[in-house]
Amino acid sequence: MTQDIVIEPLTAAAFAPFGDVLNCDGAPDQLINAGLCGRFHDRAQIDCQEGRPGISLFQATLRSLPHLLDMVERHPRGSQAFIPMSMDPFLVVAADDALIPRAFVTKPGEAINFHRGTWHGVLTPLSGPGLFAVIDRIGDGPNLEEHIYPTPYRVISNH
Repeated sequence: MTQDIVIEPLTAAAFAPFGDVLNCDGAPDQLINAGLCGRFHDRAQIDCQEGRPGISLFQATLRSLPHLLDMVERHPRGSQAFIPMSMDPFLVVAADDALIPRAFVTKPGEAINFHRGTWHGVLTPLSGPGLFAVIDRIGDGPNLEEHIYPTPYRVISNH
């Protein structure tokens, strides 16, 4: 029998066990470029073991709700940041070490960074082009583990 996961608001506190929320909330940390640009400094903890951070572009297929979650993955050697290249929100699924998933949705313009070793769902854009910049570990050796749920979860809206 499929279990439902209700989407929670994405807040820094709620997401802290899994990673970082990247946004421009509040005042910039510093003004640069003659005061014409606000810098929101050092918003994610990039963590790479035995490799280097790299930037890739991902084109993800649009999804809809309810969303069936049948698999999560993790990267034991590096963090992974998903940065949308549009102002469209996307679904974020993260799971604890017991593989119990939680679901969040970003606000327009928000991004996330999963800590190294965090179980998470795949890129799941809900609207827009599904184009993301992804910052993660580039290097030799395995850096992907997958877990298939015997019974999928159904991710539903909180509205």
